[in-house]
Parts: sequence; C-alpha cells; structure tokens
Amino acid sequence: MSPNSIDDILRDALRQEAAETAGGLARLEERIVVELGERRPRLRVSDWLRQLLAPTRGGRIGQLSVVGATATICLLLGVFIANQAGLTNTSPGIRLTPTLAEDGNQEVLFVLPALDASDVSVVGNFNSWEPTALEDDDNDGIWTASIPLSPGRYEYAFVIDGRWWGQDPLADEYVQSFGEYSSVRYVGGGDGA
Repeated sequence: MSPNSIDDILRDALRQEAAETAGGLARLEERIVVELGERRPRLRVSDWLRQLLAPTRGGRIGQLSVVGATATICLLLGVFIANQAGLTNTSPGIRLTPTLAEDGNQEVLFVLPALDASDVSVVGNFNSWEPTALEDDDNDGIWTASIPLSPGRYEYAFVIDGRWWGQDPLADEYVQSFGEYSSVRYVGGGDGA
C-alpha cells in the first residue's frame, strides 16, 4: 500500500464520521437555549443577600426590612436580658435613686464596679473621710453600700484596695483639691440639686 492510499483511506473515514455526527449537531444551539431557559438558577445565601442590599427600589425596601428586623431582634433581646437580670420595674433590682428613710434622711446607694478588687470603701465629708465598706455579696464585682444622708452637697471618693479613686461615673460633678479628684453628689434639696 502506498502512502497516498493510506491518506485517502483516513480522509474518507473522517468524512464519513463527520457526516454521521453532523445530524446530531444540527440545531444544537437552539436545543441548549431551550434547555437552559427551562431551568431556574438556584440562589445561594450570598446571592440572596446581595439582591436584598442591591441599590434598586426593591433593594432599598429590602435594606429597610433588614434594618427593621435587626432592630426588632435587638430590642427583644434587650428586653429578655433585662428580665433575666432583674432590671425591670416589676422586679426588686438595684435602685440608684435615693429613698426616704424614717428619720427624713435619704438612703443613697453608692455603686462601684471593681471586678478584681478585694476591698472597696467609700470616704467622704458625710463620714469624716473615714472608710465605709462596700459589699459584694454575690461576688459579681459590683460593690454597693447604702448610706442615709440628709439633704445637701457631699464630696466623696472610693478607696479600692488602698488606692484613691475619686471619679465616680454616677457623680453629679467632680472637684479637684490637693491634686486628687473627688466626686460630688447632691442629695434631696441640697445645693445644685
């Protein structure tokens, strides 16, 4: 067999195979378009969120609904936490406002969060700057003391493990003397109350 005859045989075989498969390729593009048109794309969560946050009119409504849902969830979570912590008006939680005692004085609650402290006290002109111990009965790091005070202006500071701390966040104002800050609280009809 000559090399030309082998080339002719291969060429004829390839033409015959191409002619047989050409019928299957006819209108292939149309069949693909029809088949893809019947399928609905599946959206992933990221695609769904992207559509919600898209800058279209519908996207803006989606954005507002997401913000509203988030605010509602945060509000409900806050109410739940407040109920669990006993901070609602129906439960006997910590009262930061003074209450009137029998002798006309007001019970003033001094509160200080000091998680790592082992000894906390309050000193002020109401106790001649002598320490009055604060208690942390449940060991949660919140130290409290309730002290009866008559109406007036009181300077005070906390002593935490022997260190002076004069800037109480619940104070009405601060004063500085001898390089140290002291807190000021007005009780009842005291000056500036």
